[in-house]
Amino acid sequence: MNPRSYFQRFFLRNGRTLGTFILVAVAFWIFIMILMPQIFMVDFSFRHALPPAKVGGAEDVYTLEHYQYAVYGSAKAEGEYNTVDLKVFGRTLLAAIFVTLFDLALCYPIAYYLAQVASGGWGRLMVLSLIVPFWVNEILRAFAFRIMFGTTGVINSALMATGVLDEPYDFIREDWALYAGLGYAFILLMIFPLYNAIESLDKNQIEAARDMGASWLRIHFRVVVPFAKPGISSGCTMVFMLTAGALAAPQILGGPSSLWFTQIVFQWFNQGNNWNRGSAYALILLASTIVMVLIAMRIFKVKLGETIR
Repeated sequence: MNPRSYFQRFFLRNGRTLGTFILVAVAFWIFIMILMPQIFMVDFSFRHALPPAKVGGAEDVYTLEHYQYAVYGSAKAEGEYNTVDLKVFGRTLLAAIFVTLFDLALCYPIAYYLAQVASGGWGRLMVLSLIVPFWVNEILRAFAFRIMFGTTGVINSALMATGVLDEPYDFIREDWALYAGLGYAFILLMIFPLYNAIESLDKNQIEAARDMGASWLRIHFRVVVPFAKPGISSGCTMVFMLTAGALAAPQILGGPSSLWFTQIVFQWFNQGNNWNRGSAYALILLASTIVMVLIAMRIFKVKLGETIR
């Protein structure tokens, strides 16, 4: 379908007034709210951090200084690297992968039960019980996790009362609270794409596999998972991207020795007052996560269009 006939059908279906409003709103959202800030970030990342008086002057030229700093830091000797930032960057991506796999393992059985087993009022009650806790602000939920995982929190108190622990365990210092908080923060973004994919699976296919003697494990790996692959890729993409870019949970739940890459970005923007370097760091994180998602899609043979159905 060529663009002219597409827009003719679009205006015929929605009317000229509503159709024009929709197009203007979408264009405003895409270009003003999404593209323009990213373009400015890219431009900032390739320029020197100059005082306002020198911006636009002879010294305001494009440079790779901030990207080089991310790799080499301020070291002048050849072969030396910015080990602190690079380790934090690698740890952030690995932690985001771990949280994504944790959410997938936790949410898959829940989504399957909601889609194929639960029905009527019980199914609606389960969905409501998943949604209602997220009416609470993200920061309040993070502080609730900090209290729950604290040395005098519910978890330590229960473990000590049952005799599992003799003294409180520091879940916050060991980052267990951080991983649990991040996993919970984006759990709905994993459950509902999985639910939407599995719910459309014909139950007769599962019954046919059972009649032919397939075990439940084989049914899931050979029937359900291949069918739900678009939902799995969509949920994993959103959880991974948002976990890698999280800031509130790492700030509140992170231990004294833990550092998230977004916290470094935040420091450059706010404490270091170097928006140019902060922009470069932010774009490095964005580009890296996008590349990792595309590689994962290529490995698991998932098309990008399938994730947005």
